[in-house]
Amino acid sequence: MSLWVDKHRPSSLNKLDFHKDQAAHLKKLVRSGDFPHLLVYGPSGAGKKTRIMCMLRELYGAGVEKLRIEHNTFTTPSNKKIEISTISSNYHIEVNASDVGNSDRIVIQEMIKNVAQVNQLDSASQKDFKVVILTEVDRLTKDAQHALRRTMEKYMATCRLILCCNSTSKVIPAIRSRCLGIRVPAPSVEEVCQILQNVCKKECINLPAVLANRIAEKSNRNLRRALLMCEACKVQQLPLSPDQEVTDPDWEMYLKETASMIVQQQSPKRLLEVRARLYELLTHCIPPDIIMKGLLQELLSNCDGQLKTEVVQHAAYYEHRLQLGQKAIYHLEAFVAKFMAIYKRFLEEGIADLF
Repeated sequence: MSLWVDKHRPSSLNKLDFHKDQAAHLKKLVRSGDFPHLLVYGPSGAGKKTRIMCMLRELYGAGVEKLRIEHNTFTTPSNKKIEISTISSNYHIEVNASDVGNSDRIVIQEMIKNVAQVNQLDSASQKDFKVVILTEVDRLTKDAQHALRRTMEKYMATCRLILCCNSTSKVIPAIRSRCLGIRVPAPSVEEVCQILQNVCKKECINLPAVLANRIAEKSNRNLRRALLMCEACKVQQLPLSPDQEVTDPDWEMYLKETASMIVQQQSPKRLLEVRARLYELLTHCIPPDIIMKGLLQELLSNCDGQLKTEVVQHAAYYEHRLQLGQKAIYHLEAFVAKFMAIYKRFLEEGIADLF
């Protein structure tokens, strides 16, 4: 039994429910039979991946939906073995090179070279090129991005790249200038509500408009999250009621509890407890930068104006260190320790002022 978010995912550009003008432009682009390298960017849950898969289906037909998971092994110059999983069909391959950390440059070069050197079996009825989808390009190291720039020029004849990311600010200008940028904005609250209503109608469930609106707003217009929340509401109680509670994901509640623990007490013992909780979040595959952002938002709500600036500056510093390093726990814990020191000093100064 598949989740609603997968079960009701549109399979062609004609079936997309929002940004229909953009879908029409993509259809024209694909119908020409060729397209440049693409950089698809936009917030999480806006439908970037869905649009990419719809484009590939339009280009190659139903064959792109016959997916297989492959495990690839690469060797670095220092003879270190790197393993990475990819999802592929006969026409495309999808990889998240940032999964291997600082060795992503090797994966990028070898993967694209391997794909580009294998020709299609029947080039008369098929396209002259295969497609490589690289997800989370904004998490790649600068070395990997420069290697990608050279590789995408070298293998342009037999390979097209579709790069996917949340923000282009961390993608080097050399890559941005070599790609056609396609921005996929988040759907509006009304569009999210409409999609939730359509999905519930297909599932033969009556969704009250008030509840749909609350889910859309609580999901921050993240369509994937909204569908998961709606399905969670259906699991909790049927029929759905307008005043039904929309719960946050467990990891978000856990992160809020962690932030309140940091504010309640600043001591080495509490830092050890927080460290264990951060490890728990990391082992459940919550990305380190999401943990950092969530912690910052919760901690700022307990700071006054003067303190907020200092906390944000330190958060930016440790977030930058987080991108450069490999052990996320070091930088998350360093940020928590720094916040504890700043907050304790702030409280002590406040008490001293009273007397």
